[in-house]
Amino acid sequence: MGPHPAVAAIRLAVRRVLHDVLTEHSDRVARSVTHATSSYSAYSASPSRSASSASSATATSPANPVSAGEQPLVLVACSGGADSMALASALAFEARKLSVRAGGITVDHGLQDGSDLRAAEVAARLTALQLDPVEAIAVRVGRGGGPEAAARDARYAALDDAAERYGAAAVLLGHTRDDQAETVLLGLARGSGIRSLSGMAAISGASGRYRRPFLQLDRQTARKACMVQSLPVWDDPHNADPAYTRSRLRHEGLPALEKALGKGVVEALARTAQLSRDDADALDTWAADADAAVRDDAGQLQCVKLYALPPAVRRRVLRRAIIEAGAPAGSLFARHVEEVDRLITSWRGQGAINLPGRVEARRQGGRLVIRQG
Repeated sequence: MGPHPAVAAIRLAVRRVLHDVLTEHSDRVARSVTHATSSYSAYSASPSRSASSASSATATSPANPVSAGEQPLVLVACSGGADSMALASALAFEARKLSVRAGGITVDHGLQDGSDLRAAEVAARLTALQLDPVEAIAVRVGRGGGPEAAARDARYAALDDAAERYGAAAVLLGHTRDDQAETVLLGLARGSGIRSLSGMAAISGASGRYRRPFLQLDRQTARKACMVQSLPVWDDPHNADPAYTRSRLRHEGLPALEKALGKGVVEALARTAQLSRDDADALDTWAADADAAVRDDAGQLQCVKLYALPPAVRRRVLRRAIIEAGAPAGSLFARHVEEVDRLITSWRGQGAINLPGRVEARRQGGRLVIRQG
């Protein structure tokens, strides 16, 4: 008799991601060995090389594929909640069947009394699953962007640091289809563009570090998997606190939508995220190609050529140029780009537009000049 359907579903999702990680790791090793071999061959073939020095180099040559047999390390970010505990258990199970080392990281945000003890307890659970290495990391949460954004920034900074220290090939995150639906609605409420409506990517971060295996699974599947495996879980009270926007959306907004529109809202929103991501990727590619075509020989943006672009493409070109000039991407909002866009589409002799990062944009001699002032 096979595992419970919920357990089988989470294991299959993790297995697919681990196969991807293994394939990428094998490709990197192959490229590294090929590069090292060709470099050594060119070095040893040099006329100035003596037989004795060539022999000496053989023992230390980087062409020797020592790292080829190393197993990639995959970490799971675990809060102790049902989603991440289900993910940790599936990683522990699948890693033993594949050539993958599996470890776990839990982050103590220090926002609740006894959070350090709870983090230690989660770390103990990860160790009991035979994950190694396991680490509980305490962080200091700032105030920038609100409590939810500040906690997220601190958490990802800690995960990035851990991945670098341990040399992890990937970090698994337990975001589910329900989380994706909430993210789409939050982007919609902010009046954000199509990129925001695309929600969370299955692969993100530096060099594709972060992987989200559960984006096609609902939250209930993860909770059921924990229950049938007798995995203890911790329900973060912040997830039910109406002071937090996502919590209100989860417990009030989405249920109200399902009551008004019927079941299937979560699935539809998650599907919207994928379709939006496909469209946003296509528009980004178009904008990258258009960027060179709208510049003069000196690299300045030409207003006439910008005007001829479709608005969605033009605004992407402008956003990219503003960020390249020094504006922080996280502080550059749609309204900023729209103001600059009006220098192209509604030119009435207006002055410079002040942007984040002390960047300014002005129209001058038929050119759009964007620079730090």
